[in-house]
Amino acid sequence: MLQDDSPLFNLLSELHLSDFESQHLLRQLSDKDRTLAAFLRAQNKRLDLLSAVVAQTLLGEVGEPLPVVISEGGIESAQATQIAPGTRVKVKMVLMPRAHGLLLRGKITHCDPRPEGGFEVGTEFIDMTDAQRQLLARYILQRQQQQRRQQLELNDPAS
Repeated sequence: MLQDDSPLFNLLSELHLSDFESQHLLRQLSDKDRTLAAFLRAQNKRLDLLSAVVAQTLLGEVGEPLPVVISEGGIESAQATQIAPGTRVKVKMVLMPRAHGLLLRGKITHCDPRPEGGFEVGTEFIDMTDAQRQLLARYILQRQQQQRRQQLELNDPAS
């Protein structure tokens, strides 16, 4: 498994992936034993609160957010330094607002100079687990829904 230098980031990443992987089991269990499922949901809430504390600590470590274009297949962002296409990299992301930590393997697909300086770097995600892929897909879907709602509010402020 890919690890980061930050123990906090690794902890947060593992916590969210294990939570994501167990969600379908909790749904199945709630059909059979509502009391046990309610108890486990309460425990899950406690874990969410603890992960929020870890996330707040981690955000100070990670730094300011960067604008990116992201899809299930990869990410594109502005970088200060040139990276040769084909280079394998670690992609460390904190997906806001829930501060999901994801550490993925990637391969640089292109690195183009920008008129304002720096480089536009495209990275293809490689060797993702199913849980990582599903977590990223869910995040992207939620962001798209949020952006649509914001656009509707801008177009129709009376509602």
